[in-house]
Amino acid sequence: MPEEIMLEARDIAVLFNQSKGFARIFGGARRSDSALHALDGVSLSLRRGESLALVGESGSGKSTFANVLVGRLAPAAGQVHFEGEHIGAERSISHRRRIQMVFQDPYSSLNPRMTVRRAIGELLRVHRIVPPSEIDAELVRLVNLVGLDEEVLDAYPGQFSGGQRQRLAIARALAVRPDILVADEPVSALDVSVQATVLNLISELQRELGLSVLFIGHNLSVVRSLCQRVAVMYLGRIVEVADVDEIFDNPKHPYTRALIASIPRMHRTIEREPAIQGDPPSPINLPVGCRFQSRCPLVQDRCRAEDPALRLVSATPTAGGEFEDHLSACHYAEELV
Repeated sequence: MPEEIMLEARDIAVLFNQSKGFARIFGGARRSDSALHALDGVSLSLRRGESLALVGESGSGKSTFANVLVGRLAPAAGQVHFEGEHIGAERSISHRRRIQMVFQDPYSSLNPRMTVRRAIGELLRVHRIVPPSEIDAELVRLVNLVGLDEEVLDAYPGQFSGGQRQRLAIARALAVRPDILVADEPVSALDVSVQATVLNLISELQRELGLSVLFIGHNLSVVRSLCQRVAVMYLGRIVEVADVDEIFDNPKHPYTRALIASIPRMHRTIEREPAIQGDPPSPINLPVGCRFQSRCPLVQDRCRAEDPALRLVSATPTAGGEFEDHLSACHYAEELV
């Protein structure tokens, strides 16, 4: 029985019009109508109860994609579907409630002038999650759910550490009882000592509440234990999608291989791929052919002339007796070993 798709993006494109001066900084076309291609034909699906990682370098378009999914940004082309229904940027209150986002910076995502009780209590009242007489009990349940005591309810965000603030941001997102949680680099602004605690919390909540989680980040070292599938993004496009173990053990795109090779290891004896050389091309003046060609150690003439499509390269059997598709946007994916 195929798993139910909760959220699906189809051919999403996002363009930002740039001024002449900004285009010149990027070395692109010097016209006032030049456009930065933040996303270009991105398609991705999130299944019910699944944890999916979206990874890639800074500037690859991950956060832009997240903002499209939650309705904060309208795409220039493409559609977002929730439970099979097309939803645009102008969404119903129900759709906005069921897809929640946890932001990178927990302090800027909380109102410093509002106590925790007021900030989360307003959501409960506006969305009528519980009757007014049960709001206080629900507030206690929510802060306890993220590992905090009820004493925090009458404190302000500035009185908490970064890890505690991120827990409160998660509690606020869960207050409206969403089906989907989009976590946009939720630990990158935190000390290393508290990152694991917040990641473990997200993982526990995902299993406990049956949430579908899209985890966005660039730190691959946390993905393998946290997520079931991985999608790799490069310069506004998805270049590889596979089961998490498959993508770590058998990557089928040179960019993915280089990202995995960059993970710090304890043993120097392990053979590693060479580090990625150079910088990505300008998103204003994209090259003909593969976007990774200028940095790829395996580039060939076809890569410089033909843009590779994301396609099925293999299928991996799952524990349920089905097969998980392995997709790659590389002309020579089958030759990578």
